[in-house]
Amino acid sequence: MTCLQSDGIFIGKSDDGVGPGQYLPLKWGNRHGLIAGATGTGKTVTLQVLTEGFSRAGVPVFLADAKGDLSGLCQTSDMQDFLTKRADKIGFSEEYEGAAYPAVFWDLFAEQGHPVRTTISEIGPLLLSRMLELNDTQEGVMNIVFRVADEQGLLLLDLKDLRALLGVVNEQRKEISAVYGNVSPQSIGAIQRSLLRLEDQGADKFFGEPALDLRDFMRTDHEGRGIVNILAADKLMNSPRLYGTFLLWMLSELFEELPEAGDADRPKLVFFFDEAHLLFDDAPKALLEKVEQVVRLIRSKGVGVFFVTQSPDDIPDSVLGQLGNRIQHALRAFTPKQQKAIRLASQTYRPNPAFEVENVITALGVGEALVSTLEKKGQPSIVERTLIRPPSSKLGPVSQTERRRVLNDSTLANKYDETVDNESAYEILQERAEKAAKAAAKAEAEATETKKTAPARKSNRQSVGEAAIKSITRAVSSSLGRSIAKALVRGILGALKR
Repeated sequence: MTCLQSDGIFIGKSDDGVGPGQYLPLKWGNRHGLIAGATGTGKTVTLQVLTEGFSRAGVPVFLADAKGDLSGLCQTSDMQDFLTKRADKIGFSEEYEGAAYPAVFWDLFAEQGHPVRTTISEIGPLLLSRMLELNDTQEGVMNIVFRVADEQGLLLLDLKDLRALLGVVNEQRKEISAVYGNVSPQSIGAIQRSLLRLEDQGADKFFGEPALDLRDFMRTDHEGRGIVNILAADKLMNSPRLYGTFLLWMLSELFEELPEAGDADRPKLVFFFDEAHLLFDDAPKALLEKVEQVVRLIRSKGVGVFFVTQSPDDIPDSVLGQLGNRIQHALRAFTPKQQKAIRLASQTYRPNPAFEVENVITALGVGEALVSTLEKKGQPSIVERTLIRPPSSKLGPVSQTERRRVLNDSTLANKYDETVDNESAYEILQERAEKAAKAAAKAEAEATETKKTAPARKSNRQSVGEAAIKSITRAVSSSLGRSIAKALVRGILGALKR
């Protein structure tokens, strides 16, 4: 029998059932973590067990469901024989019971959950450039476009807003280049083509309003359990840049919006980033430095981040060094590179005199892991070979009928399910263009009338009408000049500060 601790999440026990077992103390849940292991070794179940533990403790959770398996969190476990046998083996059978958890389904493509939207202005030039796979020169032009929009207070809500501003910047590139740096038509064209590719992937549904309010992730139900926010990511995995950028944007938004939390007895929110390597693949050094900074600082806001991936070397060392809670499932060593990765991974654990970590990593069975969490004053615990406890919720995906039921019962449907098209840069720039066209037409008409009544004479000087038209053109062009008083301010990863 296992006497469960109230201040920690029970992860599992050794196969002999001796000892109190392995716990993740809630106090250290904001010190981030790693769940690693080869495909089919049990990472998803471990993620499910931790999610249940945080939810029971009143901590909201966000997780990306890459294969659809985690949707089962909203249903009670079927309590199959292999689950009850595992519970009995680790002395957990008396406490083990089925339970469903309060879940909300989300989907960037608005097919399997509430739509997740943000605005172009919110995501910022750095992350948008990464999403569009722009080179350094094109990213520089994107920064100029955002600078113009921010200083003018022009909100870029969706793709049509950005396209409209790109068109104006291209038309006025001579004046803008003189103030902000070179803007070439080639770079503008490359950005527009990248936007078209992104739109073809379905990303146009991601940009718009109503934008996601991250406070809706940080809720509890009437029983005090943390809401489990499940992002449908099976289709999203076909657009890895969009997936990775979306997760980084959420992290930066939380960092900018949340107040300092100090030392608390549990996190405010926990994120699980599956397929974590997609956040870092091909990321430029400047972006990695900013991600490292956000990961390091966001724990002071009460947010815990757990990276789920196949191998620890998928995570940059600068980020890996900040992950205090580690659950390592089996790794395979078929190549010299994999053998080296296992050797390096084994050296990051506090040694256990009972076994050699490097030898055990390749010998772990399915549902078995090496576990080391923070304890006492925040030092790593001795690594233990652990059988992961069975989850209380359903293993595997729920039916479409059950998913639809959860969506219909959600209180967020009225807030997010219908798209809203508010006035933004597109409408403002269109209005300016129409006013300029009317003013130019009026000036031209007046010039024509003046020319009819004036005596004919030959002159190289411009007419009054021509001067008026040029004056109006300059006025419209200067409307994209600097207007610092209205400027929007951005944070570390480019998210807007409020």
